[in-house]
Amino acid sequence: MQNTDETFIEYPCQFPIKAMGLRTPEFVQIVFEIVQGHVPEIQESALHKRESSNGKYLSVTITIEARSREQLDAIYMDLSAHQLVLMAL
Repeated sequence: MQNTDETFIEYPCQFPIKAMGLRTPEFVQIVFEIVQGHVPEIQESALHKRESSNGKYLSVTITIEARSREQLDAIYMDLSAHQLVLMAL
């Protein structure tokens, strides 16, 4: 296992990726496809969604098996670059 001094995360590990955006019909699929581009083996069962109290926003959490800091950075960059993603955590 690899340990990074910067984050103290040991890879591989289970890691939740969360993206938030307006609740639109395509938002969940877009987030899933972006993550799947970096984690091809991911299944839709790893995806959980939650609406805001007023129903205007949606958060999507996908738990992946992260292999490296570089992989996580690339996922966050791609999510943040998409116009429908308001925030990625």
